[in-house]
Amino acid sequence: METQSFTMNIDVQTYQNLKLLAGISALTESELAAEAVRIFIEDQSWQIEAIKQGIRQADEGKFASEQRIKDVFSKWGIDA
Repeated sequence: METQSFTMNIDVQTYQNLKLLAGISALTESELAAEAVRIFIEDQSWQIEAIKQGIRQADEGKFASEQRIKDVFSKWGIDA
């Protein structure tokens, strides 16, 4: 599998826990971090399709009516 490097900042405690986990596993810190990112992206990927669907609907002119927006705002106690 082809890989791509990038840099990220994490808090010290998370980094220490990553080092500890790497020390007791057969994976490196980099491999553990890559796996965590992969799992997170896989778990959150539903958002990609939801956004694409929203764009398609907007392109088709399917928007919420003014009344619907007021009803939703009213539900949350916001005077629109």
